[in-house]
Amino acid sequence: MLAVMSAAFGFALNAHVNIVTNYFDEILGLKGPQFGYITAIREVPGFLLIFLTAVLYRISLQRVTAGALVLMAVGYAFYGLSDSFWSVVPWTVLSSLGFHTVLQTQYSLGMSLTTESRSGAVLGRMNAVFQAGTLVSLAMVFVLFQFRLLSFRPTFVILGAVAFVGALAVVGFPHLHEGQLRQLAPKRAPLVWRRDYRYYYLLNILDGARQQIFFSFGLWVLVNRFHLGVAQISALLIAVTFVSMTSSTWVGRMIDRHGERRALSLINLAYVVALGGYVLADSVVVAGLCYLLYSFIMPVSPIAASTYLRKVAVAEEVAPSLAMGVTLMHATAIVVPVVAGVILNFVGYQIPFLIAGGFALVTFAVTRRLDPESQRSPRRIAAESARLAATNAAAEATAVLLATDGGLVEEIAPGPPAAG
Repeated sequence: MLAVMSAAFGFALNAHVNIVTNYFDEILGLKGPQFGYITAIREVPGFLLIFLTAVLYRISLQRVTAGALVLMAVGYAFYGLSDSFWSVVPWTVLSSLGFHTVLQTQYSLGMSLTTESRSGAVLGRMNAVFQAGTLVSLAMVFVLFQFRLLSFRPTFVILGAVAFVGALAVVGFPHLHEGQLRQLAPKRAPLVWRRDYRYYYLLNILDGARQQIFFSFGLWVLVNRFHLGVAQISALLIAVTFVSMTSSTWVGRMIDRHGERRALSLINLAYVVALGGYVLADSVVVAGLCYLLYSFIMPVSPIAASTYLRKVAVAEEVAPSLAMGVTLMHATAIVVPVVAGVILNFVGYQIPFLIAGGFALVTFAVTRRLDPESQRSPRRIAAESARLAATNAAAEATAVLLATDGGLVEEIAPGPPAAG
């Protein structure tokens, strides 16, 4: 169920990313700053996600995820009806509300499949399936637009239909905790804000600032500065997706084996290289390689941040804390693209990418302070102590029972049989 949902989600979301920049440029005629503005509008639902999660905390994650995919499906299906900046805003907001919700619930559902020590490997496998769906969608877009088989509008309808298939797949997902089946959905706190999770929050704030600069203008530079068409963008994204699909499971295992601090440190140094290359690129080949590197390593950040959170938080606070992380990420994501769009009016596109590289350097400094073992919250420590005490008490009771049974056998067995 989760695999079908992940594949459908990857198909719809990334096919949309593939074509939407060209749709804005060729059909709606948006200018550079307007790309920043529409990105900020799209990120507003991500910022409001924590409040939506608080309202829906009594509904199971499965149903929340399915409902979010339905919203995403409707938004994408009607995207092609727009003909201007303001007419595309309603569908942008609706689809954004859907996919931002799935972005955080999918990690909770994935981690429920297994124990804490294997969370990275499972999330890595989920990302591999997600990328497989993406690969199929990009190949479809490449063929459709290279041979002019469909226009933008019917393609958006296809994406909506696939997202709806994902909703049908996940609505019946079982209730699990640590890989064990439960009859009832695990309890979730409605709203969580704790100082103990401050490093997780900080990672999301910094990642949101860096990510949204690249997300807003990365493809725009390739389309506007180097004049790549839909088919060429599709070919580039297919290369990115194939590499991610074949390596995601291995990356997840490496996070489990070497820990979040080392993984995130290396990834943020790689961000600096990719963003710096974008600044210095004067050819489409160099810019394309930098886009390839950045896109390949980007999924590692949310996976490692999520496994770190699971190691320091109590179980019932993981899902709402993931939602809080998404909200904080989009607090910066609303502001940064607008500021970057204004900067783009006066200077070259290189300056926003330099700023994004600065955020990556600050994130690198933060990751060097991560230590899940010593940073477990007091509630997590108390819960583990109570669980350990209960386990020890059960073991002692079993030992006493066995000893008592053994004593009775020794007392009865030696005696002669009773006379008739």
